[in-house]
Amino acid sequence: MNNRTRTRPSAARKTRQVTPAAQGTSATLRRLAPLAIAFALGALLAGPIGAVTAGDTPSTDDPVAVLQAQEAERDAAQVVELTEMARRTQESLVPVLDGLATAVPVSQPPGPAATAPEVEGWQAVTDQLVEDFANPPSGGTGVNIARSGLAAAVRTLDAAVDLYAAALVQPADSRGPLLELAGRQRDIAVATWSTAATQLDVLNIEAGNGHIHIFLPAVPGQGALTADGAPEGN
Repeated sequence: MNNRTRTRPSAARKTRQVTPAAQGTSATLRRLAPLAIAFALGALLAGPIGAVTAGDTPSTDDPVAVLQAQEAERDAAQVVELTEMARRTQESLVPVLDGLATAVPVSQPPGPAATAPEVEGWQAVTDQLVEDFANPPSGGTGVNIARSGLAAAVRTLDAAVDLYAAALVQPADSRGPLLELAGRQRDIAVATWSTAATQLDVLNIEAGNGHIHIFLPAVPGQGALTADGAPEGN
């Protein structure tokens, strides 16, 4: 075993010499450290703030916005189409209602009986109109309500004409209840149409088309709404 004592390094060798240049670098780092931290925090905060700001403006590629625009365009077109259909239907129904007004006047006893050809003509008109309103296209709630109301009115008037036809094949002294029921059905049809026509008027106003008044002839006692005093198109 070697008994020579190993010489320990002196304190002078263990201590590093700090030069003036090193001292300057350390001071510079100490001054820059707060700036670096502030920059890092700013970058972290800028991300969420930028995201929120960008979210304030909806993208034109937003699928929900695109769908809403498409539905609005579809409904505007359907309002025009339904208005034209309602006007054609009204023109077809006026002769039928005029005939029923004579055969079963509102709140009065039955009038002179219509002839079989007359009634068959009424039935041909109402049957065709029921078919016209079958299988409606899908639309917005407002358009669907107006279309459904018009269709319900046409079906009810079709039932009234059928009841009147059924009454005519009965003996004259047995027709009373069926004639009364036919008149009540006619009144319900006119009132139902008036509600749907009011909804159609509102839809046209909202679409920028102005007032559109497509009402069926009505008399007191039928419970029907009537057109307002505003001129059409305004």
